[in-house]
Amino acid sequence: MKDPYQIIQLPLVTEKSSILRSEGVYVFRVHPKATKPTIRSAVERLFSVKVLAVNTVSVRGKVRGRLTAHSGATGHWKKAYVRLAPGEKIKLLEENA
Repeated sequence: MKDPYQIIQLPLVTEKSSILRSEGVYVFRVHPKATKPTIRSAVERLFSVKVLAVNTVSVRGKVRGRLTAHSGATGHWKKAYVRLAPGEKIKLLEENA
């Protein structure tokens, strides 16, 4: 899992992540087996920025439908909150890029 494109799957753009972005924190969906050091190096390599801290959260999947033969569940996934150094920005994720 050395490829940064496999580690960082996609940026999460929500109301909460937009508020955090103004504080220098970016939120990404990452590979479930990715560790904090690999996430840090992947973000630094992909976006040419300095990362101060990485926090991760494992998100459990949700049960969809009733518990019948037609029910199912969404998959488990992992997200990472990445805090950048002051003054650093990821140009692709900014509204005025």
